[in-house]
Amino acid sequence: MAPPVPLLAVRGTHGTSLLRGPPKCDQQSDIISGGNNRCLTFSRDGTLLACCDGHKVSVVKCSDSSIVSTFDLPKTALLELSPLNNVLVTWQPYSKTKDCPQGEANLQIWQLHSGQLMKALYQKKVESWCPCWSDDETICVRSVNNELHFYENNDLNTIANKLHMQKVSDFALSPGAQPCKVAVYVPGSKGAPAFVRLYQYPSLGGTSAALANKSFFKADKVCMQWNKKASAVLVTASTEVDKTGASYYGEQTLHYLGANGETALVQLAKNGPIYDVAWSPNSSEFCVVYGFMPAKATIFNLKCDPVFDFGTGPRNASYYSPQGHILVLAGFGNLRGQMEVWDVKKYKQVSKPQAPDSTHFSWCPDGEHVVTATCSPRLRVSNGYKIWHYTGSVLHKWEVAANSELWEVQWQPFPEGTFPERPIKYQAAPSDLGSTQAPPTQAYRPPALRHLPATASSKLHEEELPQNMRPGVPGEKSKSALKNQKKREAKKAARQETRSEPSSEHAHSRPPATDSQSEPSSGDPETDKKIKNLKKKIKAIEELKEQQASGKVLQKNQLDKIQKEEQLLKELEELQI
Repeated sequence: MAPPVPLLAVRGTHGTSLLRGPPKCDQQSDIISGGNNRCLTFSRDGTLLACCDGHKVSVVKCSDSSIVSTFDLPKTALLELSPLNNVLVTWQPYSKTKDCPQGEANLQIWQLHSGQLMKALYQKKVESWCPCWSDDETICVRSVNNELHFYENNDLNTIANKLHMQKVSDFALSPGAQPCKVAVYVPGSKGAPAFVRLYQYPSLGGTSAALANKSFFKADKVCMQWNKKASAVLVTASTEVDKTGASYYGEQTLHYLGANGETALVQLAKNGPIYDVAWSPNSSEFCVVYGFMPAKATIFNLKCDPVFDFGTGPRNASYYSPQGHILVLAGFGNLRGQMEVWDVKKYKQVSKPQAPDSTHFSWCPDGEHVVTATCSPRLRVSNGYKIWHYTGSVLHKWEVAANSELWEVQWQPFPEGTFPERPIKYQAAPSDLGSTQAPPTQAYRPPALRHLPATASSKLHEEELPQNMRPGVPGEKSKSALKNQKKREAKKAARQETRSEPSSEHAHSRPPATDSQSEPSSGDPETDKKIKNLKKKIKAIEELKEQQASGKVLQKNQLDKIQKEEQLLKELEELQI
């Protein structure tokens, strides 16, 4: 049986429509005609689509666009469906009137199929507006006045449990099967550090019940990300202002918490902002894009050790394919839209297309295609979207008409396992629209110098290659193989030295070798001491270069030492003259 074709929902001034995905890329149906379409969302399994047209909220089947339910909610701005499609949540901006000075309950929770109102609540802030459900809908969590309220089996009139802590600012519910876990964040105050704790429901009683606890300073807000297996959380802690003045983006640190109690600070090899953190779908590794431009990208394992370093480049985002076999490193926003597509099993680059002015990127559930889009209000010109094959070919392109806008594109989701992983191709997929591989960049040369031959010039930023493409890196040798090779070479050199020594009867013709005689003396003890120290530093740099060549990711201070090698060699040469 052939796998299904994912749909792409497209929302803009033209209305809301559903497009059949690759290879056909043709329109299936119009859900809303005209520009008064306020919001849309798919159900988690992709069978339903909920949208608001400015008059009512409609829930339709994706298969044939038939209506499941309608609700008279013209001001709805946000929508969400529960994991098993039993509940619809709607939110509209909070407002007061003369007739109702306390305002209306603006967060409403509905039984989807019967249309009955289950609960009406006040939710003034749009942050954390929607309650969170476990995948089986047995638990529902909502943040109320800095504490967490837990409900069971969709009984929203009875609070089954509470998490009592001082000022819980944020939380993240774990994905997957029971037992359900929750990560909670409490900001620091009065000199005390901020902290994140992991709990397993229903054991929510203080520090002793916590599965893991990590405290840290320098945190105005956090972003907490569970992996798919719910075995670990990554916490990106951010400050609004970098007090050192080094970064416009504030200051960020990355922390790891395991459900087994292990915690760690993820050590990053370059100073600067943390732009993006993404878990692999296999839950055993994660990718971090970080550092002042050009940014580094590194994959880490669950011990927070670096597994592979992609070097530096113009990038600020990372996206794993749903199957986890491909990773896209991209530079959107104020960057040129370059996308690096990597095979993460072989650590080999597949393609390097470019999508300038993109404000949106997402993987198709089939793991073969992606969509990039330029949407309003982020950019109000050149709105449109492109559907790509990961090899860099553009399969479909759509641009809005004059004086029109594109607001949103969204892939129809599918249950896990619907699309199996396919072998990765390196040859560009056939397309009538061709591909847009990023052209090689050249340094700017003033017009007056363009008729002269190009000369080597110093770069503003020294670019760093991926670790398996750096000069002197052996093909596929592991660290242990390199270590054994060095031992064999040392033994061979020692044997050759022994054979070349003169026989004992001629030994009296030369004085016995000593450490002081291994190198010629300058006659000045102070100079000899400086020479010895310089040689020691140069030897240490050579060892660092060998470690780098074998694939080890060096720290910043170690990289600084390597850069001083030329200066040290020059000093040594001057002392030996």
